Amino acid sequence: MKGRIAVLDRIDGRAAAALIVDGRLEDLLIDPPGEDRPRPGAIYRARTDRPVKGQNGIMLKLGNGQMGFLRQAKGIAAGLGMLVQVSSQAEDGKAAPVTTRLLFKGRYAIVTPGARGLNVARSIRDEDERNRLMEIAHDVMDTAPDGIGLILRSVAAETDEDAIREELETLLATCVSIMAEPVDTDPQLLLDAPEADYLAWREWTDPEPDQVYEQEGSFEDHGVWDLIEGLRQPYVKLSEHASMYIEPTRALVAIDVNTGGDFSFSAGLKANLATARDLPRQLRLRGLGGQIVIDFAPMGKKDRLSVEQALKRALKSDGVETTVVGWTPLGHLELQRKRERLLLETLLPE
Repeated sequence: MKGRIAVLDRIDGRAAAALIVDGRLEDLLIDPPGEDRPRPGAIYRARTDRPVKGQNGIMLKLGNGQMGFLRQAKGIAAGLGMLVQVSSQAEDGKAAPVTTRLLFKGRYAIVTPGARGLNVARSIRDEDERNRLMEIAHDVMDTAPDGIGLILRSVAAETDEDAIREELETLLATCVSIMAEPVDTDPQLLLDAPEADYLAWREWTDPEPDQVYEQEGSFEDHGVWDLIEGLRQPYVKLSEHASMYIEPTRALVAIDVNTGGDFSFSAGLKANLATARDLPRQLRLRGLGGQIVIDFAPMGKKDRLSVEQALKRALKSDGVETTVVGWTPLGHLELQRKRERLLLETLLPE
């Protein structure tokens, strides 16, 4: 299966989308099964509840029995109403991380209340195209209240003006409506998180899919279920000999890299580089985050830099915020990864 295809389907009525590149599963988005848990992107009218000592944060009531946690909340009193947006997935039994910095994201643009200014993605370098996009932005945003900014995304380049304008007007109207909500009333969900099919349309743009399949049963027709089944196993084949095992525990995600039957001098380095290139994709597809510890195959200390650089390049294109913390005395590499997604086993219980 050559090319870049997007496959959209429904699973028990829930939206699901898979991105397949040359036969390999590159991304997977599935709406959670019948849960009210706050999801990234959702906007709430919240009320501060109680400070969390030692964490410089405060708990918030989101309504319907849901709780949020706001960091950097020193000096914020209990009982205060505010607008917040869920920033990442909540761990089981814990409050959802939220932020007061709201973003209204679309395919072509991001509207930024509280961060004024009009900006075009740096990746758009053609001056004529930048000027065209700025003209559209100025025309639409001239009617916006003070303090609302805009970022035009790279996919806006060469896009039809009417499509950009229509989205900008919709995003701006939604933003203005939400920002006008009173904050001194009961906590409530004001804007739900986007569904998987919309996220796929919004985010899978670099480059655009060659084909999109969205009829019922598309996952079965295009082998998506077989690709997903491989994610349920800890074993990941990297090459003829090299492999890695990805094993989540309660405390962290452990990665073990093996060279298998390759006993050559460079076997360890080759296996470790292959791991570095594929690990972000594996973590994304499995919905893994938090603390991650990689036990690489034996290699010389001088090779650590090459492996770390390869991993950072892969993480940069991955899109999920991940910090490479550093090497431990035992030679393990530690990562800290944002929990943007639910575990695959939560989305698709066996």
